[in-house]
This record gives sequence, C-alpha cells and structure tokens, in this order.
Amino acid sequence: MGVGFVNLIGCAIILLPIYRYNSKKVHIVKRFSLSVTYELLFLALLSALLVGCSAPSSGARIVYGLTLAPSGIDPHVNASSELGIPLTSVYDTLVYQDPETGKFVPGLAERWEVSEDRLIYTFYLRRGIIFHDGAPFNAEAVRFNLERITNPDLASQKARFMLGPYERTEVVDEHTVQIHLSEPFAPLLDALSQVYLGMVSPAAVEQWGDEYQLHQVGTGPFIFAEYVPGDHLLLQRNPDYAWGPPVYSSRDAVTAPRLEEIEFRFFKDPAIRSPALETGEVDVMGEIPPQDIARLEGNSDFRIESVPIPGVSLMVFMNTARQPLDDIRVRQALLYGTDRRAITSAVFRDTSPVAHGPLAAVTFGYEPAIQKTYPYDPARAATLLDQAGWSDTDDDTIRDRDGEPLVLDLYLMGWGYMPEVGQLLAAQWSELGVGVNSQAVSYPEALQVASEGRHHLIPFNLSGSDPDILRKFFHSQANFNWSKVDDPELDAWLEDGARISDQRQRVTLYSQVQLQVMDQALVIPIRDYVNLNGVSNRVQGLLFDAQGWFPWLVDVTLEN
Repeated sequence: MGVGFVNLIGCAIILLPIYRYNSKKVHIVKRFSLSVTYELLFLALLSALLVGCSAPSSGARIVYGLTLAPSGIDPHVNASSELGIPLTSVYDTLVYQDPETGKFVPGLAERWEVSEDRLIYTFYLRRGIIFHDGAPFNAEAVRFNLERITNPDLASQKARFMLGPYERTEVVDEHTVQIHLSEPFAPLLDALSQVYLGMVSPAAVEQWGDEYQLHQVGTGPFIFAEYVPGDHLLLQRNPDYAWGPPVYSSRDAVTAPRLEEIEFRFFKDPAIRSPALETGEVDVMGEIPPQDIARLEGNSDFRIESVPIPGVSLMVFMNTARQPLDDIRVRQALLYGTDRRAITSAVFRDTSPVAHGPLAAVTFGYEPAIQKTYPYDPARAATLLDQAGWSDTDDDTIRDRDGEPLVLDLYLMGWGYMPEVGQLLAAQWSELGVGVNSQAVSYPEALQVASEGRHHLIPFNLSGSDPDILRKFFHSQANFNWSKVDDPELDAWLEDGARISDQRQRVTLYSQVQLQVMDQALVIPIRDYVNLNGVSNRVQGLLFDAQGWFPWLVDVTLEN
C-alpha cells in the first residue's frame, strides 16, 4: 500500500467527525453569525489538515537489498563490507571524511590535535551525546571501544589492523581523550572515520557479551531494532539524534532522520536483485548485475547510482616464486596478451573503468602515468614467450619447454565476477599458446592456497580510501603478498608512506610504488570496482560515504 494512500485514509478519518458535525447543524436566522463563525473555523481547520496531509509521511519506510548475509556483523570483530551498509546508520565515528574533498571533519569529536612527533592524537569530544540505551558518550567510552578492539581475545578481523601501531588510550577528562601510537601512522584518521571503529555502548557490550552482535547499540541516527541472521535487519529512527556531522546534507546538519524505518533484506542470488527492485519488493538494491543496467535505466521509475569504489583494483596476482612466473618475460607476456577492455566490456558491460595498475583511479595517490603501461599487444606477448624459450614443439597448441607444457594454475573465488573474468583470460591466453587450469575455491580456501604459494594466478580486490592499502599486498611481510614479492625498495616506500603525514610526499611515494609494481609485472589489473545501486525514484537524498559502499540514510526522503 502506497504512502500517499495511507496519508489519504488518515486524513479522511480525522475529517469525518468534523464533516458529520457540520452536516447536522440547524441554520437559524438569529444564530447566523455564529453559524458563519463555525463554517470559517471548519474551513481553516480543513485547510490546515490538508496541508499537513500533503507532507511526507512520518511513518516513511524503505527496504534496502543487501547481496550477502554475513556470518558475523559486529563491526569490531568482522570484516565484510556488507555489515557496514546498515551499521553506518547505527554508529557514529570520532571523525568523518568528506567524500567530495577528502578532508576529515568533526564527528563525535568536535576537534582534535596531533603532537609534533605524531605519536599522540588528542580528541575533544562533543557534549550531550547519548547512546541508544541512554548511557552517556564520553572519553571513557572511547577508551573502552579501543581497548575492546585491540584485545586479542576479541580476534578482530579488520578493526584492530586499521589502528596500526596503536599503543594505548588515555582518558584526560570526561570529554578529552588521547590515542597513543608507538610510531607515526598517517592513515589513523581514515581508520577512525570508518564504521569498523564506530563507537559502541560499553553498557550494551557488558550486558550481552558474545551475543552483542544481535543487540547492537550506538549513537547514530538509527537504532538497531531487530536482526534475524540470514533474513533481515531492521533499523528504526533515533528521535534524539541531534549531533550529526557536517557531511550530512540536512539543513542544519543535526536534523533527525526523515525515515522512520529501514529494513535490510538479503539477496544472495544476483538473478533476483533487479526483479526485486522492479516489483517493488525493495526500494534500493546494491550491486545490480551489469547486464540489467540498460533495462533499469530505460525505466522512468528507477535510476542507477554508480559509486566508484576506492582501493585496489580487481587484479590477478602472479606468483613470482613459482615457475614459470619467476621469469619476468612470462609475466609481461601475460600482461601484453590480456585485452582488458574486451573483458570489462563483455563482463561488466562498460559500467566499470579499465584498470591500469594496482590502485583504483578514484583513490588518493593514484598515479595517472600508469595508464601508459602494457597496452594490449599479442604480438609482443608472443615474442616475449619465444625469448623465454617457450614454443609449441608438438603442435598441440600449447607452448612447452624442456617437455613441460606452459599451463598455469588459476584459482577463482565465486564472487565479483571472477569466474567470468577467468574464463575470458583463459580464452585470450590460449591464443598465445598458454594453457590455464582453472579451479573454483572458497575465500578461506583461496587464503590457504595463496599463503602456501600453490597458485600461479589468483584474482582479488579490496576497498579502502587510503593508499596505505597497497602495503597489505606488496610489502614483503604482508599477509596478502600473493605475488610473493621481496623488494626492499618497495618495502621502504610503503613503510615511509604509512609514517609520513605530508600528503605531497605520500603521493610521491605511492606513485613510485605503483610504477614499480607494474615495472616488475606483479599483477594483471582488470577493472576498477564500481558499486551499481538500483534505486526507486521515490527515494531521494541517498548519499554514500568516502568508502563508496556505505550509504548515509539520515537525509533520505520518500516522494509519494
């Protein structure tokens, strides 16, 4: 039932008694003036009611489609992007990042200072903020949150690592807190602006313990009302919210949410996402399949909100420690022999930009010169393979050397269109005489395969708004060093980039990292990630944070 119809029924119920009362009035001449007074009063009241009924419903509600049902949704514990989509509205953070300027602005902290040695961050907290359970937000709450995240017993999958060289939190007074680091860490504010470091209610954590993820409590514009794992998650308006950050588009940046409820439902099968939007089952659907975009764009009831995602591109890591990819000529041949534009056109229907390096083009520190590296050139690829000693000696279409065929093990996870990309890569490389043994694996299996170095090739991508994300993949000691690179120069640049606060120096360092990664042919970039959101045109005011994944729903309104 539409919101407009509900409004109309409500207005009729209110007006009905008034109408009946006037229909039974007896107009006597000597009471004419009184009768006219009643009529004028009625008309004035009717006008006011009609104006009120034309306003947006105070019971406005939307359904938001998610594409994954996470196994855990505690932002301090778990790591999926999917949990951040609803929980960004439940939790506030100490600071926020303006997606337009990239600058950090006040959140729960009204201002902050950094010591000269960059080891102490002092945050001055807003006053009068309360958690959804009525508990006050203060410096002690900040200390509790950061100690919870860094406690090894919590086994944090992401939040702990985002804090880098965190040492301790010191409560200076009720509304002043200091974060101490063991060494400078440039990405700290970026980390503190994300939902994974959102401030949870200490009282709620102590009350619910291991079941906290089912009873989450923050200070944000919406209250965590109900969660049925695998089915739905319900948020309800926080009527007390009056401390929104300046990045919210509300008139005065503190307006309470316009929606009363948001229900999140899970749609794991890509084939049912667009139909759910078209039938009105949902109002917003994330990660619309690229093949459905043209159809939805042709329907005036919907629009596509395309949000570029910063971080590392979807790229195929080449294991430099396993033959034959220990030979840079073979790695370069695969790069020259990959028609990336054809892949992005066929799989992603030109909804994603072609990637040219390890860092997505919308990420701070991106090096544009990377776009000139490795144009599609199959003839050059064939020459490189010839030079490396690989030729087809037995006419079976697969090159060989010393009796060994040139067949590469490619491990593919099932999400992000990796299987489709892998199929096209195998087809393109077969034209060069390179065979591919593709194997489908789960994410945990992929982690184990890559850790043990059993792969030749394995694709991956990860979102993040700071270029320090490159350290996760290309530092010799990184957990995701799937290229098995061991380059002291790369290590030094990545370490300096994490420590130095001067943004121009950081840009220079990360430029060197990107060019070095491609010079050494460590990865095959495929595409920069774009989150394709299908949105009903009834939904207005939908914005996304600097990460690109997480919606700001506080300003959303519904048009009748």
